[in-house]
Amino acid sequence: MNTGISEVMIKQNELFEILKTQKSVFRKKDSSVELFFMLKFDEKGAYLEFVDDKGNIIEPEYEFYSGVVRDIVKAIRGIKEKNYFKIDWENSEERIYLHENEYLIWKLKSCKNVINSTFKSLSFAKKQAWLGIQIEDDAKEEDVLNSKLEVVYGSKKLKNIQFINENHICAGRKIYEIAPLSENFNNLSVFESTFRRNSFEKYLSLLFSGFREIPLKYKDYTVVKGDDKISKPALVFEKVDTENYLYLKVTGALKGFEGDFFDSYDISAIAVIHDMEKNIRVSDVVYEDMQGCFKEINKLLKKHSKYQVNDKTFYTEDNLFVVGEELAKSFIHKELPDLLNRYSIYGAEKLRTYKIRTVTPKLNLTLSSGIDYLEGDATLEIEGQPISLFSALAQYKKKSYIALNDGSSAIVNRNYLNKLERLFKKSEDKVKVSFFDLPFVEELINEKTTNDFFNKSKEVFSGFNNLKGTKGKYPVVNAKLRNYQKLGYKWINYLHKQKLGGCLADDMGLGKTLQAITLLSSIYPAKKKPSLIVMPRSLIFNWEAEVQKFNPKLTFSTYYGSDRDLKKARKSNLIFTTYAMVRNDIEIFKECGFYYIILDESQNIKNINAQITKAVMLLKSEHRLALSGTPIENNLGELYSLFRFLNPTMFGTSQEFNRNYVNPIQKDDDREMMNELKRKIYPFILRRMKKDVVKDLPAKVEQTLFVEMNSEQLNFYEQKRRYFFDSIRDQIKENGISKSQIYILQALSELRQIASVPEVKSDGRIKSAKREMLVENIADAVANGHKVLVFANFIGALETISENLNELGIDFLMMTGATRDRKGLVEKFQNGEKYRVFLMTLKTGGVGLNLTAADYIFIYDPWWNITAENQAVDRSHRIGQDKTVFSYKLITKNTIEEKILELQKMKSSLFDNLISTDGASVKSLSEGDIEFILGEGK
Repeated sequence: MNTGISEVMIKQNELFEILKTQKSVFRKKDSSVELFFMLKFDEKGAYLEFVDDKGNIIEPEYEFYSGVVRDIVKAIRGIKEKNYFKIDWENSEERIYLHENEYLIWKLKSCKNVINSTFKSLSFAKKQAWLGIQIEDDAKEEDVLNSKLEVVYGSKKLKNIQFINENHICAGRKIYEIAPLSENFNNLSVFESTFRRNSFEKYLSLLFSGFREIPLKYKDYTVVKGDDKISKPALVFEKVDTENYLYLKVTGALKGFEGDFFDSYDISAIAVIHDMEKNIRVSDVVYEDMQGCFKEINKLLKKHSKYQVNDKTFYTEDNLFVVGEELAKSFIHKELPDLLNRYSIYGAEKLRTYKIRTVTPKLNLTLSSGIDYLEGDATLEIEGQPISLFSALAQYKKKSYIALNDGSSAIVNRNYLNKLERLFKKSEDKVKVSFFDLPFVEELINEKTTNDFFNKSKEVFSGFNNLKGTKGKYPVVNAKLRNYQKLGYKWINYLHKQKLGGCLADDMGLGKTLQAITLLSSIYPAKKKPSLIVMPRSLIFNWEAEVQKFNPKLTFSTYYGSDRDLKKARKSNLIFTTYAMVRNDIEIFKECGFYYIILDESQNIKNINAQITKAVMLLKSEHRLALSGTPIENNLGELYSLFRFLNPTMFGTSQEFNRNYVNPIQKDDDREMMNELKRKIYPFILRRMKKDVVKDLPAKVEQTLFVEMNSEQLNFYEQKRRYFFDSIRDQIKENGISKSQIYILQALSELRQIASVPEVKSDGRIKSAKREMLVENIADAVANGHKVLVFANFIGALETISENLNELGIDFLMMTGATRDRKGLVEKFQNGEKYRVFLMTLKTGGVGLNLTAADYIFIYDPWWNITAENQAVDRSHRIGQDKTVFSYKLITKNTIEEKILELQKMKSSLFDNLISTDGASVKSLSEGDIEFILGEGK
């Protein structure tokens, strides 16, 4: 027992001995001196100084202070004592930098004596600030970009920020916490710069190499994670000096970046801009061991040096080979063809001394008309020597160069030859080329041509650029076309005249349907052959309503349902049907000829192998048009499917499209191919974003979207409608309408729920058709970079909508009466990029909130309280809103919702006093109104 106590005492004594400090009996505190921690900055970073109340630097002793002040002074003294014997030439003044002693920041948070260099007190912000990089087009020079740091706290943008460490900044009189940057945080200010557009990817690669997780804002592009990229060994022929010594360097490289990029910078990530998909793909760089390549070159040089009598000289310096003339000639002529196949080669133009020529061939071409393609003869002229095109391509594939008659070897740019192989197809002993490729072919011909086919091609393609300045008559429709809609009509009409297909891909809400109806109004009633408009089921009623609104002279039939009759429908100008109907009845459809086929929401044919797509491809028509707010949702294969419908000969087979475009772009991030593809489709996709046409738009655009119930929902609704119709009449007969108001409200509320959220009243058995339309519209808006508000009266509606958003991977926020931190949710939505959808009840979110980040609003289950709906829309449409607001009201056809909408129009004064508060009465409703709302028909 005594032994145990003894051991405890020994350990206790050791503990107290360790914690002992040396104190001076001469230490004393001037009680009149108050201690302050002054935050200062120099070129190395942020540091602290102790000052008194007059700003004099002092050296305090921690024993004379208490609490957090004592802790900070003691901690800094400990740091200084540790550094006492450390010589630091860069910090001769022995400053205590906060980025080197991060824990001091957390101590300062609890201290009230923190001041800045002007003796103003500093405090810590309660919440985290957002810091990112904003990149914008230069207002004066088209090919220049400007980048700047952007820091936002709440709704306030912070200015004149100073970095304290990778987690904290100082702005004004506050210290803000930010998301962690990296140990290179002091270098971030370097990225506030101006640079050329052709250096954009280089800039981004340097940025993400230093700051992997930093948020980036550039137009409506999103930053996505790409697959790892493996840096391959590359050979750089740096120079041939005056004594004909060859300087050959082994380095790493990635396609699209200069040979010395990875040598000059510490690159851990590369960024590639995908304009077609509106994203910036950031990939980690994995460096392949270059030692193998270096050893191989070394071995090959040694092998060839054995056969050299006069010159065996070569030596190395790090990754550089310096090779004598004769050895270089032997090495280049024997080994270069094989090396070209396996490594990227840079600087080959410097090898003329060794009879290696980098050349740009001259393409000679004669063409004549063929079926779908133009046909003719093609030769390459290299250094005055003509070679047939396919012979040159075959030789290059085999040897990686083309042998010339004088014994020299011609190296041709591989991209140039790949382009020739892409553009020209073999047809027996002839070449054939697509009309859509003629602009690219003409670029390869190094002289102006007077060939009729090229002239026709130039005339067609240049015509697209001249549309804005042309004048013309517009068909009569019941709408005043805005300027961009007039241009849209001219574009569609120009395609029509040239017998070309195109996709009108305007942003959601800009009137694609109206522009299409304007085109159809120019065709009918003169044309007798009908046009087929294919769409999702949820859009049929909207097309019917839009045609009746904008041009009721256009006749239409809807081919849908069990009583559908295509022969009867063909008597109308327009036939409305769904993708499902085309798929199910393709045997009937494919036998018919149509004047136009218009695909609305054409992304429904994005999968080339899907049954719907295969069915649509079998349809026959003289003209084709597609409408879509999101022509590409996931990958380039969707683009092929779209243009296979619009212009079948544009890209050839899907295998050719994958080989020529998809694989180089998506696997190798080949920007040249990306630009070629973009140029190729550019004339045939017209896409205007809302921000591009904002001058043509009013401040608020309101629209009603109609949706049809499915059969289960319809049967359920009708059953309940008949029941309430009879029971309310009995109630009124017995008690009068005034005393029946509560029962009437309950009945109307239940019918509203069945119209909008049948899931709630059927234990999830019946799905809402309205929800399908809403989620499609939300996904469309989010894909185009917009923020969305969704207002609903029923919480059950928000819960079912949230399920769909989770399935689609769309981040959202939700606010109901039970939500406590409403301010926090609003700040997340207003200032962040993560949450683009805000779901809320009409009562909770309809007043008192500022939500100007949103520009799309959906009223999911409208009620007759117009004031409440207007208040909800005004959450976004208010001072501070710099975008046009689009407001959509979703109405279920043949339900109480449609009846109330009509009653509002007929008796608008009635609703000024009807149900304006929770306790409102329905005494203004007459028995006739009840008959109208709950009775059959209209």
